[in-house]
Amino acid sequence: MADEQNRSKKLKRLVSVQRHMEKMAEHELAATTKHRAEVAQSMEVVIQAIGSIDPIHRSFSQNYAERFGRLTIKDGQLENIQQIQEMKVLRERTKGDRLEEHMKKAREQEERQASDQAIYDLLEITFAAPASSKVQSS
Repeated sequence: MADEQNRSKKLKRLVSVQRHMEKMAEHELAATTKHRAEVAQSMEVVIQAIGSIDPIHRSFSQNYAERFGRLTIKDGQLENIQQIQEMKVLRERTKGDRLEEHMKKAREQEERQASDQAIYDLLEITFAAPASSKVQSS
């Protein structure tokens, strides 16, 4: 009985930990998204420099092209990381939702058992009371 009552408390702690894991995964995803936006902005700057008619930029066009290639590779890598992190966030959220559902069921079961026990106690008191009054009157 005591183990059953503790089950919802244990599950509540697990839900709390799982929600924390979910937030950590969301923060990782946000950092990757931010980094990817920075790479995209750098790619825009490089493209503008490549397309510039300024003679200084023309002399560095090969360097710009190489930089753009590296940024494109980095963006692809970050895209893959972002997809993995999105799946991780979804997985952590699903785990948290399931644990929360189990916690609610355990709490309902504990409340039902407490209610049943209260009824049994009331019945026990009710049936015990007339017997004790008969004993006293004799």
